[in-house]
Order: sequence, then C-alpha cells, then structure tokens
Amino acid sequence: MREKVFLTARSRLAIWYAGVMGGILCLSGIGSYQVMAHAHWQSLDRELTSVAGTLHDTLEPILETPGQISPIAIKILPNLCLVRDRCQPNPERHILGGVHQDGYYIRLSTLAGEPLATLGKTPNTNISVLPIWQDVIDQKGDRYHQVSLLLKNTQGQGWGYIQVGRSLNDYDRHLGESKLALLIGVPIAIFLISIASWWLSAKAMQPAYKSYQQIQQFTADAAHELRTPLAAIQATTESVLRQNTLSETEARDTLKTIERQNHRLSQLVVDLLLLSRMDLHILPAIEQPCCLNDILNDLVEELSFLALSQAIALKSDIPNTPLKVTGNEEQLYRLFANLIANGIRYTPKGGEVKVTLSHKDRHAIIEIQDTGIGITQTEQEKIFERFYRIHSDRSRATGGSGLGLAIAQAIALSHRGDILLKSEVDKGSNFIVRLPLSYSNCQVSWDLLLGLLPLN
Repeated sequence: MREKVFLTARSRLAIWYAGVMGGILCLSGIGSYQVMAHAHWQSLDRELTSVAGTLHDTLEPILETPGQISPIAIKILPNLCLVRDRCQPNPERHILGGVHQDGYYIRLSTLAGEPLATLGKTPNTNISVLPIWQDVIDQKGDRYHQVSLLLKNTQGQGWGYIQVGRSLNDYDRHLGESKLALLIGVPIAIFLISIASWWLSAKAMQPAYKSYQQIQQFTADAAHELRTPLAAIQATTESVLRQNTLSETEARDTLKTIERQNHRLSQLVVDLLLLSRMDLHILPAIEQPCCLNDILNDLVEELSFLALSQAIALKSDIPNTPLKVTGNEEQLYRLFANLIANGIRYTPKGGEVKVTLSHKDRHAIIEIQDTGIGITQTEQEKIFERFYRIHSDRSRATGGSGLGLAIAQAIALSHRGDILLKSEVDKGSNFIVRLPLSYSNCQVSWDLLLGLLPLN
C-alpha cells in the first residue's frame, strides 16, 4: 500500500513535469519558428527594397516617352526581354543592378499595367501593379513576392511601373525544413523530458519517502520502547495474581518493580514530549544568563558517584573565569548531563571521561572526551537520530532509550549552537559543543574580554 501511494504520487509528479515542460517546449518551438519566419521575411523585403530602389534611381533619369523603353535602358539591362520581341528569357541567371542574383525577376509595365519588358523568370499569371507589395501564386503553385514602384520620366510625368520580385521557393523550402526539424525534434525532446521527469520525480520524492520511513521507524521504535516496560509491568502483575497468598516482602518487591518500570515509561514519555515540543518550537522561551562553569562543576560532582561505581575516572578542566550563555539553564543541564552520562556508559572499567570548558571566537567550547569504545564513521552519521544505538542490547541493559543524544542536539540547536563529534574506534569519542557567549547582565573578567578581542 505504501509503495503504491508513492508510485502514484511519483507518476503524477512526472506527468505534470513532463506536461509543463512539453508545453513550454512546444510554445518555445512555435515562437522560435515564427520569429525565424518573420526575420527571413523582413530580410527578403529589405533585399527587394534595395534592388528595386537601385533600379528605380538608375532608370528614371533616362526615361523619356511614357510607355517606351529607350535604348540606354536596354544597355543598362542587356538581358531585358521586350514583350514585342517574344524572346525567351534566361531564368537561371541574370543581372540586376550589376549584381548577379538568383530567383529575382523584373517587370516593366505601362501606367495601365500592360507589360513592356521582363527580366528573369516571371510568374506565369496576370500581375497587377497595385498594391505596392504583393504575394503572387502562379499556375504551378509557386509563390513569389514582389514590390511595385512608379517610374517617372525626365519631365516628371508618369512613365510606368517597375516590379521587382523573387521566387519564394528557397524561403518556403527553408521554412519547411525548419518545420520538419521541429516536428521531429519536439516529440523526441518530449520523450527525453518524460524520462528525465521520471528520474527527477524520484529525486523529488526521496525526501518525502525518507521522512515517511523515518516516521515509520520512529513509530516502531517508540512502540518497542513503550512496550518493554509495559510488558514487564504486565508480567509482574500476572505473576502476582496467580499466587494465592502474598507476603509483605513480596508485595513490596512487586511494587518496586512496577515503580521502576513505570518510572522508565514516564521518563520515555517525557523525553518524547520534549523532543516533539522542541521540534514544534512550542516550549516556553526562558532567556536568562547561565553560567556554564557552575553547571559543569555541579554535573561533574553529581555524576562522579556513577563514574566511581563503574571504576571510571571523571575529570574536569573548568577555568575560574565565568563563561555565560543566554538560554534555559534546565535544558543546558540536561544537554551536558546526557553527554557526560553517555561517555560514562560507553567507557570500560579503568577508562577516563574528561570535561573541558574554554572559549574561542565569541563561543563557549565544551568538550566531553572519553576513552571508550569509539564510533565508526558510518555510525557517526546516525548517532544523533532518535532511538539509534550503537549497541542496542548494552544500551537497554544500562537503561538507555536512544534519545539522549537526539535531545542534546535539539537543545544545542535551540540555543543557536551545535554539536560536533570526533571519534575513533577503540580510542574513544570527543563531543564538542559550541554555544554563543553572552555579555549582558553578567560579570566578565578583563582577561576574558582581552582574549576575545581581535588582535588586528
């Protein structure tokens, strides 16, 4: 069911992505085609305007009688074909204004539109002299684009018209090839986009899938941790109920067992509620100066009995100069208590746990270093996850629930700090907590202030 839900979500995300990208690609292709066609059309108009303008300015000074072509004009345009001569023009190559042009034609006509002479392959159809710009289609279906200009003689009288045009076969062929490239390229691109969208949808769903797996794992771990003390209470209760008589000593032992498991259960619920509230940022904000020296000294004194019971040396290096941070003293106490107790728990007999306090770059540096079993690089990436244990059996035997480091990290982050871990297997671990120092409403010695000032 879970896989089906995520597969459906991934499919929908891929389809939407491919659809949107495909639509954008199609619109971009159509837009590019229109821009390219318009640019070619504008270039064609400029070419026709340039050629027609050159011929117009060349012919007007030598034209005299309206409707008659002078010999000088024929010399300027030697390949000009007069209509009355019924000549066969060369459609392959001709000269316009002294420049070789392919596909162009010239048509000279009277003011009434009757043809006088042609140059090049003209459309096989009737051509009017108006409007100025025309698109002509001959009987074969070939398209032509032309411009018509009025010619005047030397006396300023209207002589006739000159029409300059060119075949659109190259233009249509080029646009046809471009259109074919788009028709073939766009579906291929959409297909590739579909493949990419399926891959990207998997990437996009990965955080949600991972979060879902973490929630499932958290639920399973929480249920397991809650079931253990409940099962112990249930087993103890059933054992007592099967007995007909119960002495006072046995009753007390039973109540102590139930109390111990109930305390474990209550502590687990409290830890879960604390983490949940810290995640949601709904804990009441208690901002007050907290002296780290006092907190760490108290913890070392209180936990020294636990260290002695396990034959572990608990040492400290805490300066007399007070280092203060702004935050919740109870939470900070819990943070360092979890780290120190964790060091003692995973250090074998004869080992050592050392607590050090210093400052650097306007931050208090608290190090809890042990000579314990150490943590592998793979496990270091998971050590702050909830309910994660390096050795689950040993942790349960010592009463650990796997929430201590997760709570410590959450408290450090809520105080604008962080926790770093340096560890080697069989050599021990070093947890380094960095917290921003506070200088308001507290006594700070000159030595500390001078140490925090930049040297340059």
